[in-house]
Amino acid sequence: MAGKDLIDSVRLSSQICRLLGGRPPEGFSYELFLDENGEKISKSRGNGITIEEWLRYASPESLQLFMYQGPRKAKRLYFDVIPRNVDDYLSHLGNYPDQPLDKQIANPVWHIHGGEPPEADLPISFNLLLNLVSASNSHDREVLWGFIRRYAPGATPENHPLLDELVGYAIAYFDDFVKPQKSYRAADDRERAALEALSEKLGQLDADADGETIQADVYAVGKEHEFENLRDWFRALYEVLLGQSQGPRFGSFVALYGIEETRTLIEKALKGELAG
Repeated sequence: MAGKDLIDSVRLSSQICRLLGGRPPEGFSYELFLDENGEKISKSRGNGITIEEWLRYASPESLQLFMYQGPRKAKRLYFDVIPRNVDDYLSHLGNYPDQPLDKQIANPVWHIHGGEPPEADLPISFNLLLNLVSASNSHDREVLWGFIRRYAPGATPENHPLLDELVGYAIAYFDDFVKPQKSYRAADDRERAALEALSEKLGQLDADADGETIQADVYAVGKEHEFENLRDWFRALYEVLLGQSQGPRFGSFVALYGIEETRTLIEKALKGELAG
């Protein structure tokens, strides 16, 4: 195997092999790995990330999935691809048991685990965990598990060891990449009115309301306050409340973080305590 930048070298070495009476090996040329700017990764420049760095923030299986997919397509190998690959791996793992045999064999986890993928039933995505760490501002695993148990009663580090690993990864990733980039902003007049209305609606819900119920109310508030594109409403929620331009499904986040905790977060944002 060789990267596309070595195609000429592979061709020449194959010719030398034949001239010596030998048979060249069957080759496979793969695309290059690129940094966050779309430039080739170079050891001398130190751009991109190393295997050791990836494994500080995510499991070996998520890295194997990244390597498995699209070998002939150039891929960005940088820190921001890690959360998506973790959640993609978990999605493939969760889908595996209910798939017919032909789909199972086509599933990346069949290859990653040598035909015997482990069972996994995770109630929370990695991205959702990242936002939980961000909103709670906590690095205490037990505090974070308190939120998780409320969202998924009966879940413990003992019966969900994979989820417990993800908690540790989420804390490390948040500290090194999310926290330094967080930038809260104040809400404008329309956003302020919408946030006040959202807080009021949340206060009318049961404490154990599920994510779908909460999401429906979030949508309703956005429409009532005439956001032409509801993406602008959700982006405002993320930027004002979480200090980032993107985030998880907001209803699921509120169900995990807690309704009263979210209302407190809104109150802090409206008082200027977050942007300040």
